[in-house]
Amino acid sequence: MSTQINPIPEGMHSLTPHLICRDANAAMDFYIEAFGATDEGRLPGPNGKLIHGMLRIGDSALMLVDENPDWGMSSPLSLKGSPVALHLYVEDVDAATAQAVAAGARVTMPVEDMFWGDRYGKLVDPFGHEWSVATHIRDLSSQEIETAAKGFFSEN
Repeated sequence: MSTQINPIPEGMHSLTPHLICRDANAAMDFYIEAFGATDEGRLPGPNGKLIHGMLRIGDSALMLVDENPDWGMSSPLSLKGSPVALHLYVEDVDAATAQAVAAGARVTMPVEDMFWGDRYGKLVDPFGHEWSVATHIRDLSSQEIETAAKGFFSEN
């Protein structure tokens, strides 16, 4: 009896962020409160640190693990920053940003209407991960975006 195994598990996308966090359990709790994530499971290791956690935000999965320098896994707090930002589209960016701030995130760029057609802002969560949060508000052609970008950058 042979069964075909789907190489991409049901409910997953081809690309899934996997965050390394200092206290991944607390990070999961934060994302549940800040972004309305749902907990898909937590696997603690023998030392109690999380070796795998899974959340779902909207239609996307987010994996988490506790930092472990012995395995070459350092969080943004240990690295003093991260070159990676997570982008989250939501129905209401203003409400989502307020919810994240109430949960403990810090605004690094206030929400505003942007030249490419999104209402957009940026946050840093208490675990050092950067998030951009947006609601798409206008459909624009590539030419309209290019023209608007030139105007934006000439003013800033």
